[in-house]
Amino acid sequence: MAIDPFLRQGPGFTDLVLRPGSGPPAGAARIVLTWAGRALAGPLVLVVPTLLVVFWMVLAGARASTVFVVVGVIAGVEYLLGWLAGAAGEIRNLLWVEFAPAGVPAKLRLVRGAGPDGWLPVDTLREVRLACKVVEPYEGDREPAATTLGLELDLRGGRERVDPAPFRGDPQQLADALEALLGPAGVLVKLSTERSTRRPPLPNSTWTSGGSASAGSAGG
Repeated sequence: MAIDPFLRQGPGFTDLVLRPGSGPPAGAARIVLTWAGRALAGPLVLVVPTLLVVFWMVLAGARASTVFVVVGVIAGVEYLLGWLAGAAGEIRNLLWVEFAPAGVPAKLRLVRGAGPDGWLPVDTLREVRLACKVVEPYEGDREPAATTLGLELDLRGGRERVDPAPFRGDPQQLADALEALLGPAGVLVKLSTERSTRRPPLPNSTWTSGGSASAGSAGG
């Protein structure tokens, strides 16, 4: 059984992939080191508020040495907060849920950016909610319909949510496959579908002198 890219089956396991295209867990140490470099962009992004603080201090008559110290402290705090928040978020980032054995699973574990959590009984998962959103083209639109699928896992002791991602498969087929896999364990699978129509672009309302002149002559 394989419904790419959300379900994949291997020897002795079935994975519910929550973030299609994601690679294997990077591990906590690598994530922390990676974000040590990424967080350098934090002070650059917040340069405008920092400059406002500097401007206010200069107007207040602060010494240049004091201004430099304050700017250094602000930049350091911004870097540290960005580093910790980014690394913590990626470490806890849920990549997929592994069920074992493959046929009738008796246990599951959550695989995150830092690696897999411990095994849990399969009945720890009470419900899987699939939220499908379909944006249909308007009349005359050449762009095809766009479909996204969000996932929510209702676990004993908490919930795990995954933001909607582009989905090219059949949501009902995925829901049926999950029902076949998890139904014997008493896990509920619910699919909700929301449809809307893409808004057409606003008509070109550029004013032209020629049109205005002809209207004026007609009025005369």
